[in-house]
Amino acid sequence: MIVRGARVQGTEGRVDVEVGEDGRIARVVPCDDQKEPPATGVLIEAHGGLLSPPFVEPHIHLDTALTAGDPRPNVSGTLWEGIARWSERKRTLTREDVVARATEVLRWQAAQGVLHVRTHCDTTDPALTALDALAEVRDRVRDVMTLQIVAFPQEGIVSFPDGEALLREAVRRGADVVGAIPHFEDTREDGIASLGTAFALAEEYGLRVDAHCDEIDDDQSRFVEVLATLALRSGLRERATASHTTAMGSYGGAYSFKLQRLLARSGINLVSNPFANLNLQGRFDAYPKRRGLTQVKEMLAAGVNVAFGHDDVMDPWNALGTANPLQTALVGLYAAQLTGADEIPVAFSMVTDRAARVLGLGPSDYGIAEGAPASFVLLPADSPADAIRRQVRPRYVVSRGSVLAETPPNPTRLNWPGEATPSEVDFRVGG
Repeated sequence: MIVRGARVQGTEGRVDVEVGEDGRIARVVPCDDQKEPPATGVLIEAHGGLLSPPFVEPHIHLDTALTAGDPRPNVSGTLWEGIARWSERKRTLTREDVVARATEVLRWQAAQGVLHVRTHCDTTDPALTALDALAEVRDRVRDVMTLQIVAFPQEGIVSFPDGEALLREAVRRGADVVGAIPHFEDTREDGIASLGTAFALAEEYGLRVDAHCDEIDDDQSRFVEVLATLALRSGLRERATASHTTAMGSYGGAYSFKLQRLLARSGINLVSNPFANLNLQGRFDAYPKRRGLTQVKEMLAAGVNVAFGHDDVMDPWNALGTANPLQTALVGLYAAQLTGADEIPVAFSMVTDRAARVLGLGPSDYGIAEGAPASFVLLPADSPADAIRRQVRPRYVVSRGSVLAETPPNPTRLNWPGEATPSEVDFRVGG
């Protein structure tokens, strides 16, 4: 396979990307429009489109996806009622049910260029039905996508009957990452203990940690400092992630400054989920209402790795969603006010490179470089900012040297006054 005439971030001019028989990138060279196409294999004409590493989803719940309104809708729109509605729904889970719903969303993601996914899976189900189902799905898709499963104790570790035993069993059955939810535990002491349990289990099994942390509008919910300290002192560092951390949007300046220093020293990742938290947070506020996001700009400025996740897709916490990473980037950049000319590309990196760091993907796993897997998306866009602004669909999605998805151009034709024939509209500047 050869991709001819593409734009790659950080590279001058257009380039040709040649793929070897091993499914890895063999060469990235200046574009040669006169070069003969390969006698065998595939030639993709990029026409100056943006060639990007695949999108990465660092935070989604495939076990809950596509269950909105079943058995009842979340009328209040709060996190807490969402958990209650899911608690009802998970009593009826079957392996086939979870496999079908998770597979459908993964198909949506693949079509949109997402080839690396981290899904949280509720382990406060004594049968661990969803966990076993997602492990099956992980095996089914492994040739085209990577799927990491977080053992996520939705209703707590310490405060849920047998919560710790279920978490350990989930790890034994093959979970890739250990989760926690300290702000949902009965007391602060229980929350601290739950994080200690999660880190101990991760160290025992050589796994990563990704905790739902401080997902509440309470300026006294400060478990992220505990998570960061455990990551720093245990040596897990960048192998630990704090997801949501929405209480950070309520912290005062002095404490925030202290926290920025701690998080930067610890090396942990943060994942902000703008769809879910713009919807769920601030529900108990009158006016002014809080945005419900973590301190995205401030933490980026402090040197902390921050990524954007889609989180919920048509479930008790978000009745909408298509798992589109460019939608996540667009909503996230507006919510976090990353609208400067130098900030918009950062929002793109938060669903690509920065999200890849959350999953622990290194140069041998990810990127547009010689020796990297030939997994990438060709976007009909001039730049990351253009891709986000126009919300383009990938022209091609390539996984390990093979075309996984293709979206033919589908222009809008406009019968405009004064024009003799219909004209195409593509929303480009001057287009």
